[in-house]
Amino acid sequence: MKKSENRILTTHVGSLPRNPVLSEMLIRQEQGEAINLAELERASADAVQHVVQKQLDAGVDIGNDGEQPRIGFQTYVPQRMRGFGGESKRPIPQDMREFPDFMAIMQKRQMARAKVFNAPEAVSEVRYEDLSGVQQECTLFRYCLDQASQPFVEPFMTAASPGIICTTMLNAYYDSHERYVFAVAEQMRKEYEYIHAQGFVLQLDAPDLAMERTFLYQDNSTQEFQKIVEMHIAAMNQAIRNLPRDRVRLHVCWGNYDGPHNHDVPLADILPILYQAKVGALSLEMSNPRHQHEYKVFKQYKLPTSMILIPGVIDSTTNYIEPAEVVADRICQVVDVVGDRTRVIAGSDCGFGTFAGWEMVAEGVVWAKLKACSDGARLATQRLWGKGGLKATSAATKSKKAVAKQQSGKTAKAGRKVATKKTAAKAIRQPAKKVPVKKVAARKMAAKKTAAKTIRQPVKKVPVKKVAAKKVTAKKAARRGRSGQKKVKSQKAKVKGQK
Repeated sequence: MKKSENRILTTHVGSLPRNPVLSEMLIRQEQGEAINLAELERASADAVQHVVQKQLDAGVDIGNDGEQPRIGFQTYVPQRMRGFGGESKRPIPQDMREFPDFMAIMQKRQMARAKVFNAPEAVSEVRYEDLSGVQQECTLFRYCLDQASQPFVEPFMTAASPGIICTTMLNAYYDSHERYVFAVAEQMRKEYEYIHAQGFVLQLDAPDLAMERTFLYQDNSTQEFQKIVEMHIAAMNQAIRNLPRDRVRLHVCWGNYDGPHNHDVPLADILPILYQAKVGALSLEMSNPRHQHEYKVFKQYKLPTSMILIPGVIDSTTNYIEPAEVVADRICQVVDVVGDRTRVIAGSDCGFGTFAGWEMVAEGVVWAKLKACSDGARLATQRLWGKGGLKATSAATKSKKAVAKQQSGKTAKAGRKVATKKTAAKAIRQPAKKVPVKKVAARKMAAKKTAAKTIRQPVKKVPVKKVAAKKVTAKKAARRGRSGQKKVKSQKAKVKGQK
């Protein structure tokens, strides 16, 4: 998995807006209608080629196929695995129950034509026997990458985690939720390993590790929910046991909708458990109003050295386009708490097209937001790598100090020259210690040489009052001497007269 070795890299969570024609075909297919599969394949190919080029145009470094051929980020699974049927009855999220007027607004949007809350359930043993779905998607993505104007720094492919599959497609067959989760994990292992074999970084989408606190487990205590999170991560680790951890990244979020979110589980309650995941990167929401402050949690629970952090620096639920300055601030805040600029990659809070027909952000705005992410990453790079910006990490500071030490006082920049001149001027103004001038004429020359030699050394000044006092004393002595001479002459003249 690539790191931000020379600059801050950019990515996103995975899903991107689908065009209306493709969305309509995918929804009809999910509802059981007969559609022209060849036409669906052509529409999917055109859509993938379109989003790949749009990502590159926006400056995305680590991109994917936008999940264009899928009906939803996790509800595609029943189309690839056997054992599902009927309809799940998912509970209404806690914040939507508390604010029914908000729920009414969501219903008026008429976005939920795909099966978001009523996906199929597990009615028999789950089995992943036909890998043609993931094979076709990977082949199409690779083809579109080859046709693109330039390559990504690194491509990735998403897949649903065992936990989110089991909390979306509910259990109506297994004798326990745990058995169901581990059964799904063992079957999904085949898809995960296939994606890895195609040379793509695998991203596991696991909103269940946070979002389900207010969905399926809203009546459980925090401690009970934490145990569920641990179990889901254990199942996920079992599914990726054959993959290198540095080729897997994990996305966790609280639900991709612009709702109240006032019952979201705090990051501090789950972050230490998330560290149990055997992955190389962690993607989290950090730009929306409910979670943008939680980067501070990484001061308390330090990111493991084996992990990269992908903070969301652009919101995926609003049409506001973040200024590059705001994006850069968010990146630098995260770098500061992580302590290593190379282990931070700028991303989005969540996907922009998690389900067909479920788009809250206009497509044109999505590309503008991704470009804002790239622009902000460039600005953050200038700050973090010292190219005309502020030193924002201890690593950058240490590096600059090391360079300054090697230069041994030589200044390579104008700013350092000015500082050196100021230091020299300050030293000149410091009081110097005077060397007493010898009275003996034979030693005057030596005294001058000594004085010249010690001009550069700080010497102690003789107080002005003492010098003045000495001068006065010398003058009085001279007057007394002259007075004495006159007195002697007068006495001699008087003696001579008497003779």
